Amino acid sequence: MAMLGKRRPPRPASGHSGLAGTPGGKTRHAATGDTSPMVIERLAHDGRGVAHSANGKTVFVDKALPGEQVEVAIHLTRKRFDEAHIKSLLTTSELRVKPPCPHFGHCGGCDLQHLSVDAQRDHKREVVRDLFSRQGITLSEIGSIQGSDQGYRRRARLGVKVDSQGTTRLGFRAAHSHRLVDIERCPVLVDPLQRLLTPLRELLGTLEAPRQVGHIELLATATAQVVLVRQLKEHTGDAERWQAFAQQQGVALGTWLGRETPTLHWHGAAPALEESLTVTGQPPLSLSFAPGDFLQVNAPVNQQMVAQVIQWLAPKPGQKLLDLFAGIGNFSLPIAAAGAEVYAVEGNPAMVARIAINAKRNQLMVSGQQADLNSAASVKELLTVHGGSDALVLDPPRSGAEVICQALAHHPVPRVVYISCDPATLARDAAHLVHAGYRVKQVAVADMFLHTAHMETLMLFEYGD
Repeated sequence: MAMLGKRRPPRPASGHSGLAGTPGGKTRHAATGDTSPMVIERLAHDGRGVAHSANGKTVFVDKALPGEQVEVAIHLTRKRFDEAHIKSLLTTSELRVKPPCPHFGHCGGCDLQHLSVDAQRDHKREVVRDLFSRQGITLSEIGSIQGSDQGYRRRARLGVKVDSQGTTRLGFRAAHSHRLVDIERCPVLVDPLQRLLTPLRELLGTLEAPRQVGHIELLATATAQVVLVRQLKEHTGDAERWQAFAQQQGVALGTWLGRETPTLHWHGAAPALEESLTVTGQPPLSLSFAPGDFLQVNAPVNQQMVAQVIQWLAPKPGQKLLDLFAGIGNFSLPIAAAGAEVYAVEGNPAMVARIAINAKRNQLMVSGQQADLNSAASVKELLTVHGGSDALVLDPPRSGAEVICQALAHHPVPRVVYISCDPATLARDAAHLVHAGYRVKQVAVADMFLHTAHMETLMLFEYGD
């Protein structure tokens, strides 16, 4: 019982509304009453509109487009800028389109569906150009590798949550929030995964222990549709329901069981998970992978990226190529099939084994090893041993390949192809290469993540004059 005259302990900050504190010194406020019109000047790198208030303070406005006049409500303030959302759209940009998804604006998965596809591509090229300009590098032409704007995503992770009323929700997180948005359909998912959403929701409503389901991963390949359930604690009755669902829907079912160190159990035979890649003039390649291995979400665009890299490098028999962050062999094997001698390096020993298996099954000679590619000593040794390589392929994670690009100043390789999912770290690393004597020869932005502010960028560098 609460005591009179004693202050009630404050509730933990939720981050969703009210005066919740947020990381980084931010202060979150309820919507303000300030409705002074603002004109959106440009798009920020993350796709938000940029405006300035009457007192000159920068304001980032969700889902606002250049040229639009808007009245906004501030929902987050910081010392140097505010964050806001549109309260009233006074004028509309010709670039604005009707979002294809009914959940747009609530789901945090896509943030650019209100912008036309061509404008999205233009925006991403300008982001790359601006980031390089900040590093003192001027880019001229930036190419575009284009894909479909719907039905392109072949893997997804869906959250599962039981609310206070006992209703089980299935969907994606809201932007900058832990709140789960219930999803009925997702236009960017490939059709086989799209069709699973309703049956999955219906199944979750029948489970005896839905709170023991952490999340659900969906994966579609050319030969299989896979449902992976993160099961926190085993429940025999629910396991039988999942197996019946898998049989009815014709999907492969796996369960990650346990809280701390979950182990994967297949219900029935484990599916043959394979990635198919085609190299002009060669039989199709088949690359096996396992759940948890890195796999690009957009298969057609990935195929185009592989083809672009091969076109840039034009590998020939006898040429030597070093592939760092090689993954399952996404670039190593097609380049080897085109004739080059490939040496593949990965930080994860399981991936080194996977590349060896994939090389053998495709009758290709690809050598490799495990190495810490963030270690200056390891990278120096690699570049010293393989100093005679004709080309180098880099496909690092978002953190980039700074150690490698710094080392190339002392151990240059004639040509470098860099595939990046973060243009900021790409620009940083490119500055190291240019300072070391490399020249930018080709740049292309790929439609790997249409309708989102994320992008995939490919670059070709050549050393010397």
